[in-house]
Amino acid sequence: MYELVMLTDRSGYIECPAKMGVFVSEPGKAVLIDAGSDKDAGKKAIKALDGAGLALQAVINTHLHADHIGGNKLLANRTEAPIYGPSIVSAVAEHPVLEPSLLWGGCPPKQLRNKFLMAESSAVKPIAETDLQALGGLEVLQLGGHSMDMIGLRTPDNVVYLADCVFSEETTQKYHVNFQYDVAKAFETLDYVETLEADWFVPAHAAPCKDIKPLVAANRAKMLEVADLLLSLCKEGACFEDILANVFTHYGLDMNVGQHALVGSTTRSYLAYLADSGRITLEIQDNHLIFKAV
Repeated sequence: MYELVMLTDRSGYIECPAKMGVFVSEPGKAVLIDAGSDKDAGKKAIKALDGAGLALQAVINTHLHADHIGGNKLLANRTEAPIYGPSIVSAVAEHPVLEPSLLWGGCPPKQLRNKFLMAESSAVKPIAETDLQALGGLEVLQLGGHSMDMIGLRTPDNVVYLADCVFSEETTQKYHVNFQYDVAKAFETLDYVETLEADWFVPAHAAPCKDIKPLVAANRAKMLEVADLLLSLCKEGACFEDILANVFTHYGLDMNVGQHALVGSTTRSYLAYLADSGRITLEIQDNHLIFKAV
């Protein structure tokens, strides 16, 4: 774990739960794509780069989730390397309570204010204001859906880093309802990624591959399955808590406060997607919000 694996002379990744991309921007210098989950991940990333004779030139965060920005503070303090990311990442990195607040829909309880959902506060500069040519000529790809304004990156040697827009087939079959903020946008991103050509694709939560199409198809199929399940659960009309409980029961998932927040937030996103596409209605009945299939 945390070994540096090079796919080409200039592009590779650090093997860890949320892969950190590594791009050699110029001789002896590297850009890190995402920062790992915490300060220990940051320390191990520096060790891996040092072992390859690489100094950290910059960090680029692909999106706001704590497992991708948790190492920011340590990396910035140890190396003074600047950190860049989408504008929403700048806000959440500086005010980490925003991530569990988005999940909870209000001030989050203590059970959600932990390192898995709240990174240490760090400063992130907007990537829109960044000279990517100075970082070796990286190209930003828009990969919204899983998170607000999520991005991926293409290197000049044709390696594409996909962040969390696809998950491994093992993950989709184990957890089923993988987190999505904007389901419609996530489907659009899958369609877009399916058209991309690259020598290597590097998802954060799946093995690198040369052909991304099978993994895109597996992720799309699971998302369509979840949408169909929710439609069936709304056939006679149901309130949110009953829908969520039935999702957990159907997939044999274990409920706890964290999973209630994560799967619950994603379920709400699917229900919003189904409502916006005209397949369910939202009605108030006896002071309950009822979701009903059309």
